[in-house]
Amino acid sequence: MAPEVPCTAPGVLRSPTAPWLRFPEPAPHARRPSRAHRKWRRDSTMSLNVPSRASAWRPAPKAGAQRAATIAFAAQGVSVAAVYTTVPAVTEHLKLAPLLTTTVMVAVALMAGGGSFLGLAAIRRAGPVATIRGAILTAVAALVLIGRAADEATVICAYILFGLAVGALDVGVNTRAAAVERAYSRSVFGSFYTAWSVGGVVAALLTAGAARLEWSVADGLNVQAGIVLLLALCIRSHTLPSSDEPSDTLAQPPLGRRLWIRLIPFGLVLLVVYVVESTVSAWSAVYLRQTLAASLAVAPLAYAAYQAGTVVGRAATDQLVQKFGAAAVVRTAILMLTCALAGMAAAPSWPFAVLAAGAVGLGASVLAPLCLASAARLRPAASEVVLARLNLFNYVGVVTGGAVSGLLGSTGQFRLAYAAPAALAVLLLAAARHFTQPPSSARMESVPPADRADPRLFG
Repeated sequence: MAPEVPCTAPGVLRSPTAPWLRFPEPAPHARRPSRAHRKWRRDSTMSLNVPSRASAWRPAPKAGAQRAATIAFAAQGVSVAAVYTTVPAVTEHLKLAPLLTTTVMVAVALMAGGGSFLGLAAIRRAGPVATIRGAILTAVAALVLIGRAADEATVICAYILFGLAVGALDVGVNTRAAAVERAYSRSVFGSFYTAWSVGGVVAALLTAGAARLEWSVADGLNVQAGIVLLLALCIRSHTLPSSDEPSDTLAQPPLGRRLWIRLIPFGLVLLVVYVVESTVSAWSAVYLRQTLAASLAVAPLAYAAYQAGTVVGRAATDQLVQKFGAAAVVRTAILMLTCALAGMAAAPSWPFAVLAAGAVGLGASVLAPLCLASAARLRPAASEVVLARLNLFNYVGVVTGGAVSGLLGSTGQFRLAYAAPAALAVLLLAAARHFTQPPSSARMESVPPADRADPRLFG
């Protein structure tokens, strides 16, 4: 190729073999930019031309809100498990009478109901996130007081304080979870309750480990209170889009008597489920300790196995419903729950009871979410009102299960406390046909407009 010669214009070069090609002459000391420099200039230009890519790395507010709600659920699970799994140790440390222990556990459930009203008032005044933080801090103080209580009066006041805190926390986390779910426009409640169960497993194992190391009750509860406090410090407030929040000014459609009749099957299912929940959560450790002669290090393992079963069940619920249908999943869960409760009542030793408790959690974990989801589909435009009325069965089940199981246990009949719910669970098979699945888009077109959800309710 012939050498390039300059043209008449200064600073311009051209080739004698291709005179139509002209290009600027490079500066004497100029050098080509490095590859990293060229990439930086290209990315900078793209970020100026496409603003969305520059902010793509920033987390969405709803993602942060979901993370904060998950942490709050985990904190609640740790605190509840810390209280229930240390009941035998507190009872032996303070030499409480069995009837007094039963009364205290029932009082915790009743105070949780009262705390829910305090939580509602706090949410209206300060918002759900502030309510969650305040309730968690109160629960932390209650855990420390329970461990350091020196007499019956002090421990009773500490348990009452804990019940109020858990009730307020329950309302706060569920309110925030509902707002996050509306922001996503899909079901995310399962992940929240999975975090709750994981927190319960961790707390139960910590209680067992503390007893194994022969720590005092105060030291064990202080450690768990510290974990709850650390989780509370990780909770941040994230503003969700205003369009995702429900409107309080929308008129709710009238709810007739027929709707409440259709709610009865779901209410009965929730009643039995929370009787089982209260019986296993509050009294499984005492059952292993008093009836099966387990050590203090082994007694909390039944609660840990129960919560582990709920984690597995809630993680697989959505896939099972899509594959087999809601009714089939409910029937299978009821049969598993019945057999597991019978096995727990007839357990010859604590290892068998621990395995049965895990099976109880696996069966019970599926029923409550599917029950709430199916009940909400009865009237989508008023789902919040329907679920609020349905939650009354929760409190009745918790109080009934805690009181009856405690009274039977105080007379040495803990096996009967697990056999009775097994007989009730069999009757729930008749309610399985009422469970439904989310309607497809084709079926939604045939739903009357009056029964469809107002889009403004869900963002």
